[in-house]
Amino acid sequence: MLRLRKIFFTGMLVSFLGSLPLGTLNIAAMQISISTGTIAAILFSLGSLLAEVIYVRLSLVAMDWIRKQKRIFKILEWVTLVIVLALAFSSFYAALHPKMEKNVVLDSPLPKFVLGFVMSAVNPVQIPFWFGWSTVLFTKKILLPRSDHYNAYIVGIGIGTFIGNCVFIFGGLLIATKINDNQDILNWVIGGIFTITALIQIWKILKNRNTMHKIEHPEEVTQGLEETIIDITDHEKKD
Repeated sequence: MLRLRKIFFTGMLVSFLGSLPLGTLNIAAMQISISTGTIAAILFSLGSLLAEVIYVRLSLVAMDWIRKQKRIFKILEWVTLVIVLALAFSSFYAALHPKMEKNVVLDSPLPKFVLGFVMSAVNPVQIPFWFGWSTVLFTKKILLPRSDHYNAYIVGIGIGTFIGNCVFIFGGLLIATKINDNQDILNWVIGGIFTITALIQIWKILKNRNTMHKIEHPEEVTQGLEETIIDITDHEKKD
């Protein structure tokens, strides 16, 4: 039971910290919370984390297969770039047209849960992230190839991602309340974030610092944080 608790908290902590840097999905959730409401943003986040835990499960049981899917990851990288550019364009368009309150991409006819699932499913960034962390946990014998370990790990990841997204969902509402009648400013800022994200994506594609590179070099994903996180969960175990 103590080992399962450690696996659960490790997955939750890694997922929570991984959700905090600005990215396509958490900024999209924030924008949805501002324009449509918290329920819609929560549904979007639940859809996105469903796709994430599916990818995690695949990374646990099909590592060799994932390594061979270079062409699929290449396609997904370009699809993600197109989506981010569309989000940036929509945000700038909304900023230039103050009467238009919603992002035309995020306000698509798709249910928010489905939209979150689709946007997360075509975003390959999370694949090397979890591939790297799962490799570290397997190497350190924290995670073993057992169903109970996988289930505790995945539940922790889902909860951690959801908590991280809630920071943006409710933080976005707080920001919107503060700026009140200056929603166009927020649209400019969000559009700028999406633009920077797109430029980083282009740089990674051109410099071959893409999904497959990170999968082949999992140590670059964890970047030394594994010891800190493992120490924290060890402390939790002792408590």
